[in-house]
Amino acid sequence: MRRAILLIVWWSLAALPAFAQGVANPAELSGTDAKAVRAVVESQLKAFAADQPAQAFSYAAPGIRDQFRDAAGFIEMVRRSYPMLIRPASVSFLRAELRDGAVTQGVQFRSADGRFWRAVYGLQRQPDNTWLINGCAVAPGNEAATT
Repeated sequence: MRRAILLIVWWSLAALPAFAQGVANPAELSGTDAKAVRAVVESQLKAFAADQPAQAFSYAAPGIRDQFRDAAGFIEMVRRSYPMLIRPASVSFLRAELRDGAVTQGVQFRSADGRFWRAVYGLQRQPDNTWLINGCAVAPGNEAATT
């Protein structure tokens, strides 16, 4: 099981640049965009914690929505593959970044069982200029990790 999770995490991290796209200027992420990116991730985490699958699913990019089709399938995948995201004991947001045209939001979690995790969310700008989550890779973290 652990090997399968690590394989999924490795694949997710390797594929993350493909998840995040849609930035006009690849050299810089504006402060406004950085705040909006964080707000989307934060909102989805709040929806997970409040047991609101439909709300959590609403922050997923169209490709993710197409893949899971509905909130029930999406939340089942999250519960099975990313349980540490449901109700973490603590959450620390890192700085949103733009690398090679990909927008990412790093987040460090401490799960309810006391283990540390680091997540990297890929985000995609939508035609209406909002941001949606286009993927998430989670790997074991440590409490000493900082921004």
